[in-house]
Amino acid sequence: MELCKISGSTAFQSGRLPKHSVIRMTGTEFRPQNRMFIAGMGFVGQRLGRELKNQGWDVSGTCTSINKKKKLEEERSFQIYLFDANEPDVIILDAIKNHTHMVVSIPPVPGIGDPMLHYEQILRTELVGGKLQWLGYLSSTSVYGDTGGAWVDEDYIPNPTSESGRLRLAAEEGWFNFSQSLGISTQVFRLGGIYGPCRSAVDTIVKQGALSESQRMRGHKRFTSRVSVDDICQAIMASICTPSSRWVYNIVDDDPAPREEVFEYARDLVEKKWPGWIKQPSEQKESLVIANKRGLRGEKRASNAHMKNELGVRLLHPSYRSGLQSIIEQMDSPFEPGKLNS
Repeated sequence: MELCKISGSTAFQSGRLPKHSVIRMTGTEFRPQNRMFIAGMGFVGQRLGRELKNQGWDVSGTCTSINKKKKLEEERSFQIYLFDANEPDVIILDAIKNHTHMVVSIPPVPGIGDPMLHYEQILRTELVGGKLQWLGYLSSTSVYGDTGGAWVDEDYIPNPTSESGRLRLAAEEGWFNFSQSLGISTQVFRLGGIYGPCRSAVDTIVKQGALSESQRMRGHKRFTSRVSVDDICQAIMASICTPSSRWVYNIVDDDPAPREEVFEYARDLVEKKWPGWIKQPSEQKESLVIANKRGLRGEKRASNAHMKNELGVRLLHPSYRSGLQSIIEQMDSPFEPGKLNS
């Protein structure tokens, strides 16, 4: 593979790599010797790990609790390491060195930033001379800030308005510079709102529980870019296999619909499948109506054109409609909300 050198951080003015950046010009085939390390075995990490194992990859990763570690190892056959943001574990760093690919799915922490980059120098020392050749960082479309509802693509200069968005942008730059200094191919994925089995508007309606504070806040947005967990996984795998001069991709569906519209559709699906299950107007619906009356913020609509045209991704769920329909079809009973397929 031909590698070039990098200097500076000018790549952050657009979604494309500057000419002097590291780029690997050959794709990666899915072979058994490929080893993926997933830092943060959460909702997306577990789904991605399962898909990769089905294609013959060796998959390892991190979590933060002993009980979750035991469950992932026994039920998913992953090699799991306990991660403590306050104390680096040399065993984890040594394990990363022996993997060919890595996905970082740990959110930044206020006051710390990215937990793994907090020990950047130690990590860099451990990875020198290692096998790692590709790194993907899972970021968020929150880095764009509020554009008043305008469409944005990866060439739009980020202007985050929230603390989480600013932390995400700093983590993007940190991982980009870190990877490039080691000659590792880098991709950043700016994800929309993530949903899937066990984590969707259908599940919330079925449970008839209260909305979280973050869910209430999202009810004020006129547009919400979202994406199914399965489409996130296929986009990541497409990026691994497809050489690209672009270092960042928006991973979203085609329909940045308002949250109220999504919940109304979810309610209709639940009522059609289990008539009478929803006894009265839910708190979710009332909260969203109140948010609508208070006035919706424009936010932004993220474009996925580069993801589709350059990575060749054909969305499994171009809209929340097909995504939610798929989820409810997997549910046998309202007493057993959405489940992750094994």
